[in-house]
Amino acid sequence: MTESTAPQSEHRTVLLRGGDVHSPADPFATAMVVERGHVAWVGSEGAADAFASGVDEVIDLEGALVTPAFTDAHVHTTSTGLALTGLDLSGAGSLAEALERVADHVAAHPADRVVLGHGWDATRWPEGRAPSRAELDAAAPGRPVYLPRIDVHSAVVTTALLDLVPGVTAMTGYRPDGPLTGAAHHAVRAAAHAAVSPAQRAAAQCAALDRAASLGIGSVHECGGPDISDEEDFTALLRLAAERPGPRVFGYWAERVADEKDARRVRELGAVGAAGDLFVDGSLGSHTACLHAPYADAPGTGSAHLDAEQIAAHTAACTEAGLQAGFHAIGDAALSAVVEGVRAAAGKVGLARVRAARHRVEHAEMLTPETVAAFAELGLTASVQPAFDAAWGGTDGMYAARLGAERAATLNPYAALLRAGVPLAFGSDSPVTPLDPWGTVRAAAFHRTLDHRISVRAGFTAHTRGGWRALGRDDAGTLVPGAPADYAVWRTDALVVQAPDDRVARWSTDPRSGTPGLPDLSPGAELPVCLRTVVFGQTVYVRPNE
Repeated sequence: MTESTAPQSEHRTVLLRGGDVHSPADPFATAMVVERGHVAWVGSEGAADAFASGVDEVIDLEGALVTPAFTDAHVHTTSTGLALTGLDLSGAGSLAEALERVADHVAAHPADRVVLGHGWDATRWPEGRAPSRAELDAAAPGRPVYLPRIDVHSAVVTTALLDLVPGVTAMTGYRPDGPLTGAAHHAVRAAAHAAVSPAQRAAAQCAALDRAASLGIGSVHECGGPDISDEEDFTALLRLAAERPGPRVFGYWAERVADEKDARRVRELGAVGAAGDLFVDGSLGSHTACLHAPYADAPGTGSAHLDAEQIAAHTAACTEAGLQAGFHAIGDAALSAVVEGVRAAAGKVGLARVRAARHRVEHAEMLTPETVAAFAELGLTASVQPAFDAAWGGTDGMYAARLGAERAATLNPYAALLRAGVPLAFGSDSPVTPLDPWGTVRAAAFHRTLDHRISVRAGFTAHTRGGWRALGRDDAGTLVPGAPADYAVWRTDALVVQAPDDRVARWSTDPRSGTPGLPDLSPGAELPVCLRTVVFGQTVYVRPNE
């Protein structure tokens, strides 16, 4: 890809030509003009000649594909950066290897006040269990170590970290020699994150945003809250994102709202909603997702953090304050509580107002036909993570182990949600699963359960325009005149129109439909490579040596 050598200045008028532009305004577009941070025109190569002399810069795409930039609708930015710059256990193939990595990292970082790791998953290890505290203490003598499970709903820690949390042994979720959950986990996580210096935190946030930009991600929804991080982490990230070139950051703060005063405080933090990881339950991997029937591989039905009455109060208060509300809900009992609570709020403040607020639910995995229909009725957005199915779905995956194959096969029903008219917004929940937008679309299109698959086009829309719609904005996430110029340029093979089978969007596979093509995301096919990412007309990433 070649371009003029003129120095970049703010909001230059740019003509991109000689490639493919993915735009509903013209399904065969090969060129685009960007002016004042917005898309000014899209069209054919021949028509581009008329603009060439009047722009500040001409970029020859050399056959590359231009698409809207992706929006990752669920990210934990600081944790993502700490995983990128710190101790990553996601690739450990056994408990022994994980402990070895801990010991090596501790030895290599003697000055760190706390050792933060991420990504272990005992279901993938031959030992089939988490590290014991004694094993961690032996690997990191005298050092505070915090190692959350891959789902970040439980963690193993060293004695030195426990010593920093007075009263932790009396908290809910404490176990003397097993992963901590609930209040005990939140307390040790707060202690661990409090030991991270501002400089270390800023470096982690920069690393995460830079990684996002390198993957064609133009916006992220930061999911913070008192049980996730802290106010300083949240506000520092928003300041950082406003001060440096990079992806836009929209912050959600997961704290319950009772009245206008609470709503004002959420806004003063810079949040766009009192939503995100406002926990109704936990996770399946940690046996804390709240179920109607017991787990298949452990006693109990998980943990309920909010009931329908509390959900209704939060939803009603946010609606009346003009603030978006939302919840983390994974288990079927948790999702039933969300539906019951939001419906009760609609009864109080009016269904039309609740629908207009576009309240959202994160994860929304164990949906039933009844809760899917209720999402559509109540105007709820499903903020979902298809990579979860790729990682843990299937007859031999973690979901089947936790729930049994029959219940596991009902999880993440994306096709049913789309058929019902429920808005989808795709994200990663990074660092739970990596930032990987094309891989996310592939995971939805080739869902492990055939009936839940959706077309690549629908998945792509959910990961671009869907993220903007989840914010309440319908003017972005697509390359049409007037839209913000948030786009990415990709090196990829031939473009195709992919649908999971004849029952889904059959008409769109006909070239006469004029449906814009997208990269082939078939399993095994090489994913597109990001060459450039642009946010509001400003380049925030250029692939080296391109």
